[in-house]
Amino acid sequence: MAAFDGKAALVTGAGSGIGRAMALSIASGNGSVMCADIDEQGAQATAARVEEAGSRALALGLDVTDPDAVRAALEKTAGEFGRVDVMMNNAGIGSGHSWDRTISVNLSGVYYGLLHACPIMAAQGGGAIVNTASIAGLHGLVRPKPVVDDLTQLEGLAAYVSGKHGVVGLTKQFAVAFGPVGVRVNAVCPGYIVTPMTAKAREMEGGTEFLESIHPIGRLGEPEEVAAVAAFLASEAASFVTGVAMPVDGGYSAR
Repeated sequence: MAAFDGKAALVTGAGSGIGRAMALSIASGNGSVMCADIDEQGAQATAARVEEAGSRALALGLDVTDPDAVRAALEKTAGEFGRVDVMMNNAGIGSGHSWDRTISVNLSGVYYGLLHACPIMAAQGGGAIVNTASIAGLHGLVRPKPVVDDLTQLEGLAAYVSGKHGVVGLTKQFAVAFGPVGVRVNAVCPGYIVTPMTAKAREMEGGTEFLESIHPIGRLGEPEEVAAVAAFLASEAASFVTGVAMPVDGGYSAR
């Protein structure tokens, strides 16, 4: 039997990158997917690809900074598919934003997903949530040049690292709180992945070479490599795994 046969998932940030790969990974396991993204057209494109893969999919526009909208997205998923077995709490933004905006999306957005998904899953007898954290949730980030004289860039980096560390903390706390009622909560911590979010850094002069150099494996990751680990954590193959922040980083965190 496929890993997600008869199961339904909500994937946030599904319009591109890691989120799209997560949706397709669930589809490859025969799961149904609600593809949610603030970019509704991107979500619709992902849903179309899920259906091409032979699984049922729907799309909706979702701003994860709105707790009522997050709750409604979960309720819609349950209403359309009958239940919510998996949530990929993946929506996020990069480090080029203000403190308030970054924390709102990357930390509060994940919190709202956990806050509203865990009780739904508990009531139906269990479920699995995978949060997208980052190597920035385990370590500080390095740049080719010091940023101490660029307070705007420093603000963005500090917000990103703080938010992703917070995601790791939320993962552990909700795992402890909801483990007794059958809800597992884990996180993936990607290194630098070839997605639209990293495009600006990769396009800078020497940017790709620098990013490759800080990963011992010698290259950047692909969205599908992160999605494969997330799918494992969400599957019954990981039934005794909860509260884990799993690096998917080409050795970055081993240095």
